[in-house]
Amino acid sequence: MNAENARLLAGYMKHREVWLELGLQSIHDKTLEIIRRGHTFGDFLTALALAKRFGIPVSAHVILGLPHETRDDMIRTARTISNLKVDAVKIHLLHVLKGSPLERLHEEQRVKLLTREEYIEIVCDFLENLAPGIIVQRLTGEGTRSNHIAPEWALDKMGTIAGIKETLKKRGTVQGYRFNDK
Repeated sequence: MNAENARLLAGYMKHREVWLELGLQSIHDKTLEIIRRGHTFGDFLTALALAKRFGIPVSAHVILGLPHETRDDMIRTARTISNLKVDAVKIHLLHVLKGSPLERLHEEQRVKLLTREEYIEIVCDFLENLAPGIIVQRLTGEGTRSNHIAPEWALDKMGTIAGIKETLKKRGTVQGYRFNDK
């Protein structure tokens, strides 16, 4: 992302809705290095600043369940992007697709994938710590049946979303419930 590209995107906003979707995945550079993202959190901040300068709304993509990340790491990601005032977030789960580098690690049992119950709990934790004004554009993601390897439960997207809604209801919480907690 550079000023020239931001200016170009902003020009399109005169005639249509434009969003800049940034694949942040995590605020933790250690994690970004492990998963070979090819960018740092600082790179994300630079792109976000350019988008804001040109009035372009930003949707940050995050992946929950990345290798070596703890619940607290994921909560810090929610709180940080909230404080950065991104406009929206798309939440994904770590899942294995055919032909990806993760496929081999999964076959060798070198990566732990979240269970549906663990994912639902961490999504609810994430949402409780996400500023209430941020649009949530996605709660989970999956590959197509033809390229999806694991976890199997991820193919039931509507069941997962229903589980998230049910868990929030049981907790008596909503998005932003814990955002102002220290």
